[in-house]
Amino acid sequence: MIDMIFNSFRILFRKKTRTLLTLLGITVGVASVLIINNISRCGSNALSSEIDELGMGGLSVMLKNQSAPLAEEELDAIRNLSYVDYAMPLMFESTDAYIHQERSPVYLWGIDKSAKDMINLTLVHGRFLNSADISSYSKCCLIDKKLAESCYGSDNVTGKKLVINSGGTGSEYDIVGVVKTGGGILENMMGSFVPAFMYVPYTTLQSSLNTGNFSQIAVKIKPDHDNDIAGENIIKTIERETDVKGAYMVTNLSKQKENIDNIINIFTLVLTCVGIVSLFVAGLSIMNVMLASVTERTREIGIKKALGASKPMIVMEFLCEALALTLIGAVVGVAAGMAVSFAGAGMIGLTLTPGVDIIFITVLFSLIVGLIFGIYPALKAAGLRPVEALRSY
Repeated sequence: MIDMIFNSFRILFRKKTRTLLTLLGITVGVASVLIINNISRCGSNALSSEIDELGMGGLSVMLKNQSAPLAEEELDAIRNLSYVDYAMPLMFESTDAYIHQERSPVYLWGIDKSAKDMINLTLVHGRFLNSADISSYSKCCLIDKKLAESCYGSDNVTGKKLVINSGGTGSEYDIVGVVKTGGGILENMMGSFVPAFMYVPYTTLQSSLNTGNFSQIAVKIKPDHDNDIAGENIIKTIERETDVKGAYMVTNLSKQKENIDNIINIFTLVLTCVGIVSLFVAGLSIMNVMLASVTERTREIGIKKALGASKPMIVMEFLCEALALTLIGAVVGVAAGMAVSFAGAGMIGLTLTPGVDIIFITVLFSLIVGLIFGIYPALKAAGLRPVEALRSY
């Protein structure tokens, strides 16, 4: 058996160009399936991590009816619930900041001192917002590290000033801290297309927008409680506090994360099918190569059969050649697919955790394809009659 395997490799490389072209088809098919699945796995993990780090793994309480209250009383009622870990008011405005007279689009977030517990804010320089900033409606801000570097040429810009256009009016703000937000997938992948984040006291943003309500309340539920049940209870609690029915809604952001994963999985399945089709095309090329090999080796097959080689031995010999051809292409495809996947993940700053199961399944499937498309040539070779095979030359 071992001699048959080594002989298969030796015979394959008699026609190097033809064999290499066939290997290329298998390699492309295997590599494409692996790259597609690695992109899916990498993207899904990165998005899940990003959502969690941005504090979007919990619940968001919002208004359906803008005339209903969503202010300090409702926030306190939510914070007093035993199953709530953290609750934070959020204000939001998409606006512009002016640094050295240059306009920069920013997402302006109004937060309180508990933001560092709800959002993954890494302090690079300076300090976080504190209770005094909130209570005094202070015009101070935390600036994103990337924005600081692009506008000032340095990330240590605490103590400097900038102008933020909020509520239609430009006001001067003091930079009290420089932060880095989340895992940075949006920043790494979309760069300048995504506005930078800035953080100010929510009371200051409320005053600028002339409102007493919050845009929303971000809620983090304790790990041993179900988010859906907690969301229903939060709505009941607020409605009981305000005596207003049907004005509030809770969005389970964890569910949104699941929906994103489902969409990614659907696209992955569709694109994987395309990769599988390419493997079947490679299988046809294997059949073509093996049929050509049968034609070229008719006399050799006749001699073997004349010397006593049985049909199963001839079938096994040709199947070994088909499997050897497929295995070489699959191994090269795995190497190429993983190399491209790691290189792509590194370029956009993501961490790739390769799935051994996907590699194993892809290689196994390619071997099955090689076996299926190698059966007909093997049977054709085994069916040759010794006398007719010897006469053909």
